[in-house]
Amino acid sequence: MTDEQNTPDGQPAAPAPKKSRRFAGRRSATSIGALGLLILIMTAVSSFYLKDLPLVGAGARYTAQFSEAAGLKTGNEVRVAGVKVGQVTAVKLAGDKVDVEFSANNTWIGNQTQASIQIKTVLGQKYLALNPRGSELADPRVTLTDTVAPYDVIEAFGDASNQIENIDTDEVAKSLRTLSAAFSGTNADDINASLTGISRLSNTIASRDQEVQRLLKATKDSSKILADRNEEFTRLIAGAGVLLKELNSRQQSISALLASTTTLSKALSGIVKDNEAQIGPALDSLKGVTDMLTRQNKNLRDTITYMAPFYRIYANVLGNGRWFEATVTNLLPPALPQQNTTRPPNMTKNLNNGGTEAG
Repeated sequence: MTDEQNTPDGQPAAPAPKKSRRFAGRRSATSIGALGLLILIMTAVSSFYLKDLPLVGAGARYTAQFSEAAGLKTGNEVRVAGVKVGQVTAVKLAGDKVDVEFSANNTWIGNQTQASIQIKTVLGQKYLALNPRGSELADPRVTLTDTVAPYDVIEAFGDASNQIENIDTDEVAKSLRTLSAAFSGTNADDINASLTGISRLSNTIASRDQEVQRLLKATKDSSKILADRNEEFTRLIAGAGVLLKELNSRQQSISALLASTTTLSKALSGIVKDNEAQIGPALDSLKGVTDMLTRQNKNLRDTITYMAPFYRIYANVLGNGRWFEATVTNLLPPALPQQNTTRPPNMTKNLNNGGTEAG
């Protein structure tokens, strides 16, 4: 059912036109173009600083300390094994050293990482090279001190010219002639093998750098312990001296005792040799006496063994004082029948030695 409005003359009125809904008025093309241009400019500018965003490409930030900057500048690359992993963010002077701050992304940096400044192009552009080492992850708050700065070419040539001026060319020529004469009779293969062995030894020592450092650290700890126990070792060495002195004295006493024993054995040997004719029969007689005593000892043991049953029976018979208790069997002939009659036992009163009745 719909509601209808009527005009004053009773005729129905025409329906009102519908209004269109709009959230805003009509936008001009100029404003839309300006907004799009602004967004494009902001996107282009932000692309230059994309690496500085914390979630995109900034990475962890570390600090390495060098003896000199050697031409390294902010914005130079940071490489690991020739691959770019970050860039130098700051080069600051710290006293007589230079602190180089850099970022490294998507790479592992150890706590013993070595940093060096390398030449990138012939025009002198530099980059920071990292050699990750160590068994633990490096702490960004700890400065890397294992660094290598490149030589200054002008300074190096200046030092070389000074050294060349001081070289005695005659002595160098003489040394080269002597070296040539020494190697003239040597096989080249042997020299190459020696140089190869030295190279392999150097590579092995370089690859065991961490083990060598741990060994040196353990040696340092042992040296510290020995230094802390210096007084105890001194007392121990002094006590060892007293002990050695006492042992030396005892050794001399034992040597004197052995000498006396040797003299006594020689004297006894002489006595035995002089009285061998009398000692032989005496030893034979002593052997006969020993054999007789052995036999008598056996007889005594047998006597004691056989005496035990007799003494047990004797003790049972005479164990009640002056009365004998014994049982005599087989008094009646075996043909007589056994009587089954019973009678009460006789009651006898005996006097003991004290004159009282015995129970």
